[in-house]
Amino acid sequence: MPSRLDPFAPPSKKQAAPRSNSLLWVIEPLERDAGHTSRKMFGSDAAYLDGLLCLVAVDRDEPWNGLLVATSREHHAALMKEMPGLRPHPVLGKWLYVPQDDEAFETIARRVGELALARDPRIGVEPKPRSRRKVKRPEA
Repeated sequence: MPSRLDPFAPPSKKQAAPRSNSLLWVIEPLERDAGHTSRKMFGSDAAYLDGLLCLVAVDRDEPWNGLLVATSREHHAALMKEMPGLRPHPVLGKWLYVPQDDEAFETIARRVGELALARDPRIGVEPKPRSRRKVKRPEA
């Protein structure tokens, strides 16, 4: 039986193999910025600049297969006019989205990354504070 410490051992049923995200190239330019942080978010990769959530690269099944642009609804029209491939996400409508199979995906992804790095005020939202989990204490 392979050891859990064996890097060549197949993952157990309890421990799923990590999914690779083919869209990491979209957020990699942001990683060179001093204000960048990243976080895994629901099986995707989120990029933050100066504490604002800016982009989420999602490599799953539709409608979660592309680039989510964290923005407020007041900026939707201007961003969609500049980049017609952007559209409100079908589930998370408060953010814009371009699916990976859109013919303009690469162009839009690069442009949105440039806007984020330039600190365009249309890109980025303040993340909600994480709620603290209450620890259940055993009753005496």
